[in-house]
Amino acid sequence: MADHSTDRVLVIIPTYNERVNAPLITQGVRENAPHVDILIADDNSPDGTGAIADDLAATDPHIKVLHRAKKAGLGAAYLAGFEWARENGYNVVVEMDADGSHRPQDLPRLLAKLPDADVVLGSRWTKGGRVVNWPKSREILSRGGNLYTRLWLGLPIADATGGFRVYRLSALDKMGLADVESQGYCFQVDLSWRASQAGLRIVEVPIVFVEREFGESKMSQDIVKEALKRVTVWGFQKRLKDIKGFLKRY
Repeated sequence: MADHSTDRVLVIIPTYNERVNAPLITQGVRENAPHVDILIADDNSPDGTGAIADDLAATDPHIKVLHRAKKAGLGAAYLAGFEWARENGYNVVVEMDADGSHRPQDLPRLLAKLPDADVVLGSRWTKGGRVVNWPKSREILSRGGNLYTRLWLGLPIADATGGFRVYRLSALDKMGLADVESQGYCFQVDLSWRASQAGLRIVEVPIVFVEREFGESKMSQDIVKEALKRVTVWGFQKRLKDIKGFLKRY
């Protein structure tokens, strides 16, 4: 087994109007995984989250800030964070929401799976995972979306839309991220699909997902529509590729 004791881990936390949550989530990460660094990637939040992030970084060398010019979507924020990590010598990155829905106490369990994985997914829908304080309608939407993704793409992942996950940068290099255009939660499906297609070692770890207490959810109908449209197109492309492969053999 490879020695990963020298891994440099960066937790990327995108923010937009999270002035209340930013100090809470960074404190939680620092308490539960004191060896990792944190990058707050702020999309020029009008509520002053960026300035609060700067204050946090000024008092803790483990906290860094990436100021982005405008709100450009979750996917764009993470891609910028991945590039920042590469430029600054990290070899492991963590995706984590700012709103407290991803519990910092679950982070060590995800990181513990790194010796056996290229990608570690925090899963709400695998055995032992669960959600707290979600309305039934949202649970049905999430479960249904993941079921559709598994069946339509043949993706062997229980929770392809979850946003609490760990990647080795070497794994991201094999996933061909240069043409990623998806945003919102579809970005998570996109990267799950690319990881599976690349033959990477994917491990799911059950987590408890807690609905945010402060601020407003970023979920919207546009986000749901984007995911449905893109997954449907990817599924048709997969079937067309399978048919062409079958015809070539015969």
